[in-house]
Amino acid sequence: MSRERRRHELVLAGSGGQGLVLSGILLAEAAIAEGRNVVQTQSYGIATRGGLSLAEVIVDQDEILFQQVRTPDCVLALTEEALRKYEAWAERGVPILYDSTLAQERPGANFLACPFTRIASELGNPGSVNILALGALIALTTVVAPATMEELLRARFEGESAEANVRAFRAGVEQQRRVCA
Repeated sequence: MSRERRRHELVLAGSGGQGLVLSGILLAEAAIAEGRNVVQTQSYGIATRGGLSLAEVIVDQDEILFQQVRTPDCVLALTEEALRKYEAWAERGVPILYDSTLAQERPGANFLACPFTRIASELGNPGSVNILALGALIALTTVVAPATMEELLRARFEGESAEANVRAFRAGVEQQRRVCA
């Protein structure tokens, strides 16, 4: 996948409270900063903390007429429930990037396991799982330049919080590069 593609459709799925809606918003803002058209939608269960939470992001060079993901280019799943919901897409050739700390291993070339929760804990920032996973998603799809996201993270957060998020983001980018190397 490369940024030269005109259109990207991405799904970020997990549990309420993991920060996936924020990650979807950040991804949309980064694409806007690069001059592209974006639609970002979100949905979550009645119990916002703990229920299924989704963010969909469509990035296109052209006008976006239909505002929901029809055929994702990639799915990020941070829980077993989210992985079960989207795993059928792997059979259709869609890469499924998932948190192997919280979800069971899946066989198949399109299942890309990464221990996001474990890595975030090792970095001393367990709440940064969403930013770390966003780094891996961006490295895999190249939907936006990592430098654009780092700049956005520094603008969005302050002081040490900004730097901690940039470190988590970079760790996700590097983890994905190692997995796909």
